[in-house]
Amino acid sequence: MSDSNLVNSLKFENGLIPAIVQDAETRDVLMFAFMNKEALQLTAETKIAHFWSRSRKSLWKKGETSGHYQYVKEILTDCDEDVVLLLVEQVGGACHTGYRSCFYRTIDGKTVGEKVFDAEDVY
Repeated sequence: MSDSNLVNSLKFENGLIPAIVQDAETRDVLMFAFMNKEALQLTAETKIAHFWSRSRKSLWKKGETSGHYQYVKEILTDCDEDVVLLLVEQVGGACHTGYRSCFYRTIDGKTVGEKVFDAEDVY
């Protein structure tokens, strides 16, 4: 099945599909975002992660501002074809707050993640 056929078979809800981003080597979960068809197609074509920003209502290329790109090694989908998983090589941090992963704290507020850059210097 070609990339475009797979994209067309996926189940987008309100034009979006959830995307989990995982480090291809360590399997650490780096972030969660949404993709529309255009973002997914661009990601498949360029091998650089693209997402849909619900707050800005626009397409965004991960790392375009920060230089912290996500180079996509593989795109997987779940059995229901309603979620995608990107296995990536992460440059710098995935989180806009400066952490390697967006999942850097417990629900009790304890920081458990690694800070890899100063967000004020980047944004």
